[in-house]
Amino acid sequence: MKKSKNRFQVGMQSSPWIILGSTVILLVVVMVLTYQNTNRQKQYMIRLLSEKGAAFIRAVEAGARSGMMGMMWDDNSIQLLIEETGRLPDVLYMAVVDDQGRVLAHSDPSQIDKPFDKTRKITHLGPDQTENWELVTQQNGHQVFEVHRHFRPLSTDHQAMNAHMQSMMQHHRMNQKNANEWLLPGNLAKVMIIVGLDVSPFKAAIESDIQTTVILSIVMLLLGFGGFVSLFWMNSYRSARKSLKDTSAVADEIVSHLPVGLVATDQQRQVTFFNNEAERITGFTQEQVTQMMPNEFLSDELSQLYFRIDKGTPIIDQEMLLDFKHNPSMPISVSAIQIHNDMGEFVGKLLIIKDLTEIRKLQEEIQQQEKLATIGSLAAGVAHEVRNPLSSIKALATYFSGLFTAGTESSEAADVLIQEVDRLNRVITELLEFARPSELNRKSEDINMLLSNSIRLIRQDAANKNIKVQLDAEENLCPVWMDADRMTQSLLNLYINALQAMEASGQLSIRACSAEGDNVEITVKDTGKGIAHEDLYKIFDPYFTTKQNGTGLGLAIVRKIVDGHKGKI
Repeated sequence: MKKSKNRFQVGMQSSPWIILGSTVILLVVVMVLTYQNTNRQKQYMIRLLSEKGAAFIRAVEAGARSGMMGMMWDDNSIQLLIEETGRLPDVLYMAVVDDQGRVLAHSDPSQIDKPFDKTRKITHLGPDQTENWELVTQQNGHQVFEVHRHFRPLSTDHQAMNAHMQSMMQHHRMNQKNANEWLLPGNLAKVMIIVGLDVSPFKAAIESDIQTTVILSIVMLLLGFGGFVSLFWMNSYRSARKSLKDTSAVADEIVSHLPVGLVATDQQRQVTFFNNEAERITGFTQEQVTQMMPNEFLSDELSQLYFRIDKGTPIIDQEMLLDFKHNPSMPISVSAIQIHNDMGEFVGKLLIIKDLTEIRKLQEEIQQQEKLATIGSLAAGVAHEVRNPLSSIKALATYFSGLFTAGTESSEAADVLIQEVDRLNRVITELLEFARPSELNRKSEDINMLLSNSIRLIRQDAANKNIKVQLDAEENLCPVWMDADRMTQSLLNLYINALQAMEASGQLSIRACSAEGDNVEITVKDTGKGIAHEDLYKIFDPYFTTKQNGTGLGLAIVRKIVDGHKGKI
């Protein structure tokens, strides 16, 4: 009897140490996982912002190169280019700095000729080095991700560029007082370009991941603590049972609000747990799916994936595009595992569904920025390599046209040559228009008046094709803060596309109405043949066209103008 009492006392004394040791181990594991996850997110942020900053720098250099080679560059052109680029989303500032730390151009004109206080590290870059980055903490405590490198708006042929720059300076009769001498090839080696990017969206994402990790850690600790208490305190069964119930309630509440969808089933494959995120993704509620089989409410692809783990192989982060009840074509990441108890017995399955919509939007935004940077570089090359020869060809064609008698075959051939040169020049103009940074002159405009004026410009073309034009606009629509000329340009592109889509007759309908908030929705509709389903996702891509003589830039320009007004199309 005495021996039994001693064993009980030893168990009472050792169990707190076991609990403490196990808790410490769990905390260490959680801390390591949290550190690894945070470090991975930071590396992703650095890589993404570095690429984004480099894309902005290349876009500015391409614009500067286009202006220089076009010999239409003045003293304020680079400053205007820097200011326009500085207005892009996530760009806090952009500056060009010399080796003395003096600001030569800045997205905030008030900073020009002032010292730039972050040049200590950047000045050590060599002329041929790639971009460098630095995470800067400002005086107000906000962090800025800076990407910087030597400003290289010139081509690799420095000798030819130097001669071109000297010719340009003589052409404009610039002197040392008003010329941008630092743009000369010999001085550019001392000039740095810096772009400051906003890191707050990434920091918010990292904080969200850390919060998720902390919540999961709390769940692990609570469940672990509850398990140890139930094992070592069997003499207080009633108290332990109450504690376990309270712990389970907290865990269920936390798991229910995790930012991933969780679907758990029992041995009979009936749903036993369905959290809030799973309800949002699938469109079904907990009450609807309780005691249901997964294939009764999941898509065929997801059901097949769920039953595939019967072989014992878990599925980890498999991405797919699925249609749900209220969420068509949603990109998701799926994980599925079997659940076993401590004795190795199968007790159910767990399906984890993560919505990738926001991640895909961020990736598309980066791809769009890279695409615009590529188009800007292409525009500079086309303007330099094609426009000058076209001018010479047109001049010669005009000269030969004057040598022949009007109406002869030779005269008509010369006129056709002139028309084709003009058409090529229009294509180049559209390309430069698409690549050039948007300059919006916004003011309050009457949307009904703008629609009426834009329709007046195409009424004659519509009448020639026997097409009826109908305008249906709500009265007393709120004024819209926009650039009327640019918005008219986008509407005309849509009208022209609609007229070209209809043969000899039809109807072009334009409707304007109030939308959510203070927005206005404009609908342009025609009775043409429509757009093929496989082409719907490509119509805004530059150079994609289904027309024999189309350039593929019309709708791309429309989207750029609408995006510049913070709108959607």
